[in-house]
Amino acid sequence: MSVEPQPNATSRQPGRIARTWRRLRSPSAHWSILALLVLGFAAGAVAIIGTQVMVHVTGTNEFCGGACHSMQWVANEHRQSVHGTRSKGLGATCHDCHIPRNYPELLWYKAKAGTKDVIGEIRGVVSTEEKFKAARQQMAQHVWDEYKENDSRACRSCHQFTKEVLARQNEWHATQVREGKATCIDCHKGVAHTAPGG
Repeated sequence: MSVEPQPNATSRQPGRIARTWRRLRSPSAHWSILALLVLGFAAGAVAIIGTQVMVHVTGTNEFCGGACHSMQWVANEHRQSVHGTRSKGLGATCHDCHIPRNYPELLWYKAKAGTKDVIGEIRGVVSTEEKFKAARQQMAQHVWDEYKENDSRACRSCHQFTKEVLARQNEWHATQVREGKATCIDCHKGVAHTAPGG
């Protein structure tokens, strides 16, 4: 009579995760290196193009003022402001003022802000105009603090303070800018949206 060996800890089959990890690390028996390179290039291209499309679509005033329920309350203010679209087609978009311009910071900022906004929309934080007005001071202060922290970088990406520009401004303003005594947001709250309490 034969005795079957009892399984021990060393003869057990590896788990599903270990088997999958081993397969991912082992060379392919079915795909050529060229096929894998082409597949990787195609996947990379789809990811890059998809990211660019997502950034573009979610960066329009129509998206910000329409898809984001909470922003409908300020979208019209922006259109009517000095930063809204002018007759010549020039104007600052939501992205110009609220989103950093450079990668990867742009993607990280959009991911954080988008997540926060989606959660706020789901929770109904500013689902009515009354709730929006009640939270407006706090939301505005958050933006003002951000501008103060980064020296109003969004303003400076459009408004250049060259020697010629400073020469045309009054001395107080030119000194504030030239010597870094103040940043744009210190004086220019409410240029694209009505300032709370205003």
